[in-house]
Amino acid sequence: MSGAAARERSRTMTDAATGAATTAAIQAASGGAAERPLTFGAVVRQSRARLPLIGAASLLGSLGTLALPLALAAAVDAIAAGGDARIPVAIAAGLVLLGVACDLVESTAATTCTADAAARLRTGMVRRLLGAPHRIGRFDTGDLVARISAGAADAAHAGPSAVGAVAAALPPLGSLVVLIWLDWRLAAAFAVGLTLVALVLRLFAKQTATAALHYQAAQGDMAARLTEALDGARTIAAAGTLGAETRRVLTGLPALAEHGRATWRALAAAGARAAVAGPLATIGVLVVAGFLVAGGRLSTGELLAAAQYAMMGAGLGSLTGIVAAVARSRAAVARIAEVHDLSAMSYGTDALPDGPGSLAFREVTVRAGDRVLLQDITFTVPGGATAAVVGKAGSGKSTLAETAVRLRDPDSGEVALDGSPLPALARSDLRTAVSLATARPALAGATLADAMGPGRPRDEVRAAAEAVGAHDFATRLPAAYDTPLPEVPMSGGEAQRIGLARAWHADRLLVLDDATSSLDLLSADRIEEALAATGRTRLVVTYDAALAARADLVVWLADGRVRATGPHDVLWSNPEYRAVFAR
Repeated sequence: MSGAAARERSRTMTDAATGAATTAAIQAASGGAAERPLTFGAVVRQSRARLPLIGAASLLGSLGTLALPLALAAAVDAIAAGGDARIPVAIAAGLVLLGVACDLVESTAATTCTADAAARLRTGMVRRLLGAPHRIGRFDTGDLVARISAGAADAAHAGPSAVGAVAAALPPLGSLVVLIWLDWRLAAAFAVGLTLVALVLRLFAKQTATAALHYQAAQGDMAARLTEALDGARTIAAAGTLGAETRRVLTGLPALAEHGRATWRALAAAGARAAVAGPLATIGVLVVAGFLVAGGRLSTGELLAAAQYAMMGAGLGSLTGIVAAVARSRAAVARIAEVHDLSAMSYGTDALPDGPGSLAFREVTVRAGDRVLLQDITFTVPGGATAAVVGKAGSGKSTLAETAVRLRDPDSGEVALDGSPLPALARSDLRTAVSLATARPALAGATLADAMGPGRPRDEVRAAAEAVGAHDFATRLPAAYDTPLPEVPMSGGEAQRIGLARAWHADRLLVLDDATSSLDLLSADRIEEALAATGRTRLVVTYDAALAARADLVVWLADGRVRATGPHDVLWSNPEYRAVFAR
């Protein structure tokens, strides 16, 4: 079931890519630079619009935190000396209010920044997935959904968490500077404890990053199995294997729980270590401060300030939350980067020259990893002619169909339309000239009209629907073409008609990958007649001997190679050719 489901999802996403524009062109072929790899630093830089505000609020809040002990020290010393403490108390109150205001600004800006970053990451991932449908076979749909949803949400915290980590380190470092100003011996005692806490955090960051990466991977695996189960829910119910399938879907729960516990264990261990290292810093500073007060080199207020600064150093352990956020974000960025590295298909700038729609394959070879899907494919379909592509299952027919409309590029060789190599053509010219309809079209859009002709005028949608026999079906619906797509009841044949209507706009080459297999013979013949009347070139993948007989040319594939080309009645004398149609 898993392999079949994966193949079906690949076909579905490939067909979806033939709709409206889904990805920006990466103009490497025409002189543009390829995009840089996605890294944690790159995600941080993408959030730079709001990071200055977050950083300013954090910095101002940190400065207020550092100034507060000195203001309190001045108030204590003024009271001890019998002086007026109203000014330092007022300053201390103002610093407290400043801290609250900075926290509010930082929180608001960080929330907005994270939401924008998540939207940007999700948009980029979707564009890449739909722009490179043939490159996503190594991912499962459920895993991709997990990366786009939860993964993007975690990765989006990269900017705020990085700024937060820097800002949270400022009070301890600032405390060290102030203690040096008060007395270098206080700073020395403080630095020892600060070093211990920093080592604790470094170990915690390493452990948390590993656990977060494993946790997110386990989430993706479980989502993948769930998606497979949902795709085959009817089969599972009919087979009575609900219990077994439930156990299969949830088989990753123990691993997920273990990775979650690993995160909590790392947090607990860091808290325990910080509980020892932090107080050591405070005790060391207080002991030294006590001797300095006894020697008259430190006032009572300064003793209070030194204690508070020492507590800031001990409070470095509170960075565990920020460190954990950075670790989760780094892990999520690493998983998203695997999708980001899928380069979308680049397009040229050439206009398609006038011509009848002649299609030429010249020594085309297509690979998927180490497997050869097509090898040295060479044939030409004259403009306005119909070519039938036949062969047994696995012979490479669908791969050839995808290559003909440039949903994938050959690893070697060339595909040309009216003499122009497909990669050299501008996107708008190519997508206006060619289109693909499949046996199981992926229908998307808010309404039936959207599914039939995304972004096209209503009169064009209706004309296409009439040509493929879908108009009567549409007008019987409650809101006709404006019926919400989820509310459109449809059989396999009706889905194919909608897919054909969507592909009908191609003005030179229409590729049909078994696209009328669910229609009755009369309907299929009428669509064929309508196509012939348009004068467009047709490349038809089929198992129907009668359709192959009516074609001007037959391309017979076997094991990814062209076994023979020619008229159907000539090839029919070969018993192996006849065996192709024995179903």
